[in-house]
Parts: sequence; C-alpha cells; structure tokens
Amino acid sequence: MIQIKRLSSIDTGFHMALEKLLAFEDANDAAVDTTVTGILADIKKRGDEALLEYTRRFDRLDVASVAELEFPQNQLKQVLQRLPADQRNALEQAAGRVRAYHEKQLAQSWSYTEPDGTLLGQKITPLNRAGLYVPGGKASYPSSVLMNAIPAKVAGVGELIMVVPTPCGETNDLVLAAAAICEVDRVFAIGGAQAIGALAYGTSTVPRVDKIVGPGNAYVATAKRRVFGVVGIDMVAGPSEILVICDGNTDPDWIAMDLFSQAEHDELAQAILLSPDAAFIDAVAASIERQLETMPRKAVIRASLEDRGALIQVRDLDEACAIANRIAPEHLELSVERPEEWVEKIRHAGAIFLGRYTSEALGDYCAGPNHVLPTSRTARFSSPLGVYDFQKRSSLIQVSEQGAAKLGAVASILAHGEGLQAHAMSAEYRFMNRTDRQDS
Repeated sequence: MIQIKRLSSIDTGFHMALEKLLAFEDANDAAVDTTVTGILADIKKRGDEALLEYTRRFDRLDVASVAELEFPQNQLKQVLQRLPADQRNALEQAAGRVRAYHEKQLAQSWSYTEPDGTLLGQKITPLNRAGLYVPGGKASYPSSVLMNAIPAKVAGVGELIMVVPTPCGETNDLVLAAAAICEVDRVFAIGGAQAIGALAYGTSTVPRVDKIVGPGNAYVATAKRRVFGVVGIDMVAGPSEILVICDGNTDPDWIAMDLFSQAEHDELAQAILLSPDAAFIDAVAASIERQLETMPRKAVIRASLEDRGALIQVRDLDEACAIANRIAPEHLELSVERPEEWVEKIRHAGAIFLGRYTSEALGDYCAGPNHVLPTSRTARFSSPLGVYDFQKRSSLIQVSEQGAAKLGAVASILAHGEGLQAHAMSAEYRFMNRTDRQDS
C-alpha cells in the first residue's frame, strides 16, 4: 500500500509540516562541483581537444574531430521526412501552437518626445546567438526543443546552436526532427558539462553563445551555474512540481493521474492535492492505489509520492489559494467551478491550468505556453521562459538643447550632493556658457 502523507490545515503543527514537505535542499554535491569545475577549465583551455576527450569518456563516441559530431542540415531534414505521419503531424501542430502563442510576447521598441524636444525610449534587440541544451539518449525530449528553440526564433536570435548527447551514438529521431521543424541552425552530438563549457567559452568548432537555455542533469545544472556571468542562462531548474486545487467534483481518477504525470519524472518530483472535501481526498487516495500498478514507471511514482507528495484537506477554496501562493508551484491546476474567479486569488505559480478539462500534460506538449517554468518556489519572483528571455532592452536618451539646461541643473545638484564633481560639470557644460564655467 502506498504511504502518501495526509495533512489537514486545521491540525496543530500543519504549517511546520507543510514547510518540511516543501523543503528541498538544492545544494551542489561537492564531488559534482569539483568535477564540473575541472571540465569547464579544461574546455576553456584546450577547446576541441578536451571536448573530444570528454565525449569519448562519457558518451563513448570515438571520432577524430568535433566537426564529425555535427549533424548536417540535410540529415535533420531527412529524419523529419521519414518520421511516421502521426508523429510528424503532432510535432508540427505543437510547434504551430507554441509559435502562435510566443508571437504575442514579441516586444517592440518604443519612444516618446517631451515638449522641449527631448526623446526617451527603449530599443529592443535580439541576442546574436543562443545555445540550447537538450537531454539525449534514453531521456529524449522533443518538446524541450520546441519550447526552447521557438521563442528564440520568434525573438529573432541570429543563430541557434543545439547540443544533445548521443551516448554510444544513440540518437532520437523526434528530437532531431523537432530541430528541423524549429530551423535550429547547428546541432552537435555533445552533452554534459563539457557541452555547456563549449557553448559558454567557444571552441574552434563550437561557436560561443550569449545565453544557454534548456534542462539537464546535475552536471549540466552545476555547469550552468558556473558559467553564469560569462553567458546568460534561463534558470537552474529543480524537480518537477504539480499542485492541484479541487473542489471535489472532478473525477478522482483524473486527479490521481494528474499527480502521476509529474511524479513520474523522478523520485524528487512533488505532487500535492488541496481539497476541502475529505470524501473526495479518500477517493483520490483509492484511485492512486488502484492505478499505480498499471504505470510503467510505478517505482518512480511511488517514491515521489511517498517522499514528497501529499493529500491535504483545507477549510475552503480561499484557504487553498492562500496555501498555493505560499507553495508557489511550477504547475497549478484549478480543477474547480468558475476557475476564472479563483485565478484572481493566485499570485505565485509558473503556469495555471483552469478548469476540469485542462490537464497539465497539455501544457507540457502542445497548448502553446512555455513548459520551461520556475520551480522550488521561485515562481514568487520568476516567470516562464519566453521570447523576452532572448531579447535585450537598451535605453534611448536624446536630450534637446532646452532639455539639457533643465535636466542639467537637476543632475548638477544631485552630482555635487554625491561628491562627484566631474559628473556635475559634464552636465553643466551643456547649459553654461564658457564665461560662466570659467567664473565658477
């Protein structure tokens, strides 16, 4: 029998129990950090030579040059052409929806002119080059290609470089086909911390990028932390999370499977149900017990639910929303009547799924919004990956002669107050005549 935690918000010690449940120590393993630090330094120093050595060691691919690890564009197109029709159609439909959604995010430059002729504004420009890390081998996710590459392309990124490990030469047609659909510019069969290093520092063959996005294992996550500042990164994601708020009127089998959908990612994933209906919670618990045995990844699901999952009875839906804001989940399902009313009470969540028919899985693949979301309660201050992550903003300031006098006087006072005379004089020179400057 599965031992999933049952909590009640009216119990003494509930808040302490909830904090314990949510606690996730994302500290780097010292051995992982040491290994990654060494790999990055080696890639930075020896480039292609080091990259080949690590690829031989970790992916067991023995090639003479990094150029041999690049997939030609015609090969990507051939893979797309030979996909079964249903898989190709699904990829293309998902890509179309993701593209249509992200086109709404595209920011435009703007400016305004004040009465004295001073112009202020903001110039939007895309990144020159972005790197996309995609897990490879047995853990292959074509959806990750779509969710990371499409917003970059919509933003107008000049060149998109994708890296995907192919241990023992094992490739995934869906991943390569997704790269073709997204028109990724270059794809390399490299992975791990060494791939992150190659993207961050550049080698003779792999170009240096401006930003690295995409999920990976502990070595990849640690490497992304290490190179941040040399390049930008999207985020360092923790385990997958789902929080379901249900009023008790949704099919309990649906809710149980929604919890499974995140629990099956890995043993550290977190799946939580909040409901005011005790009988419904019992029904979901029974469904979990019954359906678990049918799941191919039942061992992973069991470990996740027993270690980090919970079924929580709350006083009412208002309290459920308050607890949800405290949790700040990656995925939040509002499986309730009139979800459009309850969503107004939600302040912190990566993605919000409204209504009984909106399963979180649709967001993972094809609804349209991005599935790269803040985890580990970072939705309190972070947002989903989007087009804006691949655009930069530059301020525009063009001061007129009249504006220089008005603004210069203000700047002068403030600069003198800070003890920065050159700042003050730089502003004053624009509105004081030469005689005044000499007298002063």
